[in-house]
Amino acid sequence: MISPDAIRMQVREHYAGRATGQGCCGASDPDAACCTPSAAETLEHFEGPSLGCGSPLEHAQLRPGEIVVDLGSGAGREVLLAARQVSPTGRAVGIDMTPEMVWKARDNAARTAIPNAEFRLGEIEYIPLPDASADAVISNCVINLVPDKTAAFREAYRILKPGGRLVVSDIVSNGPLPDAVRNSAEAWSACVAGALDVADYLSAIARAGFVETETLSSGEARKGQVYSVTVKARKAGMEPAAL
Repeated sequence: MISPDAIRMQVREHYAGRATGQGCCGASDPDAACCTPSAAETLEHFEGPSLGCGSPLEHAQLRPGEIVVDLGSGAGREVLLAARQVSPTGRAVGIDMTPEMVWKARDNAARTAIPNAEFRLGEIEYIPLPDASADAVISNCVINLVPDKTAAFREAYRILKPGGRLVVSDIVSNGPLPDAVRNSAEAWSACVAGALDVADYLSAIARAGFVETETLSSGEARKGQVYSVTVKARKAGMEPAAL
């Protein structure tokens, strides 16, 4: 069975290549799940890949003055769009474990002249942010790439303020995937091998402490295949005002 460290190395190397414009989501699989472009709002002077499997930002209901964190921010597109929504007093923070993506995102922030966006290098199982520091956490087709998804959701819960919301678009499976897929490094970086059965995925969110979990959109797939979902949940605590 492929080890967590091997998965991280494969994913990091793959997305380092994506940052420099090489390849896609598996050379033999141009239609892999993570190759689906994310929702495209105009962002002038942006360079680099804009990939995802949904549009979590559309459902995050961001307000001026809020702090939003994007887990697995890549080249930074959704962070920059979020920064526009929460400005002038809010802030958008991107977390990514691939140095090349962080460099690309910082360059994009400079290119687009959006001052309230920042990008930090880090793994989303160990988010480099303090407790209760974010109003919203979003993620687009990234948590499936993480070996320990429960840890990622617990970290998202930790950094959210009471009543804060989580909105994730991700790849899940209809039942278990074949062992040959689970043990393929390439299938991990293609957003396939790391997909959890949808019931297990929702259970991981609940185990982290989230409440009011709601599936906002969902694709379909045959048994043993993957598809995309967008899910929203809330950190227990005071209700956020006027959502």
